[in-house]
Amino acid sequence: MGTQLQENYVSLSPHNPIWDRVFTIAPLVIIGTKEESGFDLAPKHMATPLSFGNYFGFVCTPKHHTYHNVKKTGEFTVSFPRPEQIVITSLSATPRKKGITKSDGIVGALATIQAKTMDAPVIKDAYLYLECELFKIIDGFDENSLIAGKIKAAHVHKDYLRISENDEQEQLKKHPLLAYIANGRFAEIRETYNFPFPKDFKR
Repeated sequence: MGTQLQENYVSLSPHNPIWDRVFTIAPLVIIGTKEESGFDLAPKHMATPLSFGNYFGFVCTPKHHTYHNVKKTGEFTVSFPRPEQIVITSLSATPRKKGITKSDGIVGALATIQAKTMDAPVIKDAYLYLECELFKIIDGFDENSLIAGKIKAAHVHKDYLRISENDEQEQLKKHPLLAYIANGRFAEIRETYNFPFPKDFKR
């Protein structure tokens, strides 16, 4: 086994964040929370299922209201927007203005609906909704934290529901997924291929 990097590689310093030096693919979701007498919406790309069970988590910072809203209420929603909702997703990140709540200034201007099991919003026409109760918060990733939730309800648009009889490639071609290309770009995923798992592979 070779121990030397090939000459066309560049070493990145671990003393600075490496994520601005390379493109990576991530999901893009919108977290919804109850905030005082209103609501908050915030896009997140450091978000993922946690295990193969019904857990979902995202990275946040105590500097943001989302963190404190989840800690206070013990719940949050997750909306998975479609590619055509990229502008709505971007608008949900609009900074707050002094003297105006985010609920009045931003959330109220977006098309939302109420979650089924909790007092928090989801983005109308997203393809997947999760309603999560707080499982745990893990602080200490420098100034950031991992917020983990247990999914108590989930709703998927019928066009995105996986059914064994469906041609998955054709389904995704007709109903593409939104991906975030960190940092600062996005993509519409339509072209997909079967993964070449080895023979007798098991999860």
